[in-house]
Amino acid sequence: MEVAEVVARLGGTARTDQLRRIVSERDLAAAVRSGSVVRLALGRYGLPSADAAIVAATRLDGMVFGLSAAQELGWPVLRRADRPWVQVPPNRNVAPHRRRGVRLGYGETEGRSVSSPLRTVLDCARRLPLTEALAVADSALRSGTVDPDELCSSANLARGPGSAQVAVVGREATPLAASPLESALRALGLGVPGLRLVPQVELQVEGVTLHPDLLDERLGLVVEAEGWLYHGGPKQFARDLWRYTALTVSGRTVVRFGYDDVTLRPDWVTQCLDSLRRTGERHRDCRQSA
Repeated sequence: MEVAEVVARLGGTARTDQLRRIVSERDLAAAVRSGSVVRLALGRYGLPSADAAIVAATRLDGMVFGLSAAQELGWPVLRRADRPWVQVPPNRNVAPHRRRGVRLGYGETEGRSVSSPLRTVLDCARRLPLTEALAVADSALRSGTVDPDELCSSANLARGPGSAQVAVVGREATPLAASPLESALRALGLGVPGLRLVPQVELQVEGVTLHPDLLDERLGLVVEAEGWLYHGGPKQFARDLWRYTALTVSGRTVVRFGYDDVTLRPDWVTQCLDSLRRTGERHRDCRQSA
């Protein structure tokens, strides 16, 4: 068996002692010379195509955690990590040149190469902005790898820096959210007092069942998260036009925000939502007094 194939079957990285049980020292050296296998650190080898986070964690003898772990677990995220997140034991001294290009964290690694799903959500909830943290938590619940009750109870036990946001994420996370962009929009809505955006509520409009991305039923406000590939083609585009018109004709206010709005202009989105909340409350008061 080729050395590269052995490394691949071991997950893309391997220790020397693992490899020498299967391949000879001569074959390992030849694989390194040919470039089919690369030496990551003393006694550690990997494939040239190995995931950057796994490679970095292997090089530092640490664990992939946080946002990088969420990506390793296959969860959709709002924004991908700009560099690998690697956690090493609390007392580890990592030289500056070795931590270059890595977001380094300190904590127990428990001998894992990637943090557990629950711990990944909690780490993200503590360290990421709320929009990104809630997107990770919703994706985790949607995947079925994290239990909602376990997340909520663990989040409530969080202490120290960032624990208030961890509690918010634990309380607000839901598997009903359809996308990271929708989750991020809902997170911005949490900053608007009196606004309560609920994901994927079932509505009957003109005899058709619709599931708006986010709905404040009290205010009749529909908030849609628009990805740039969302419409998919002429037929889907036509259906979406009908959908928005039908929701508006049914007496609801429909607004749409795109990825750049949410990620680059979050304050503007929050201001818009607050303005819509105030307008909706005025209209509601007028209807009730009529």
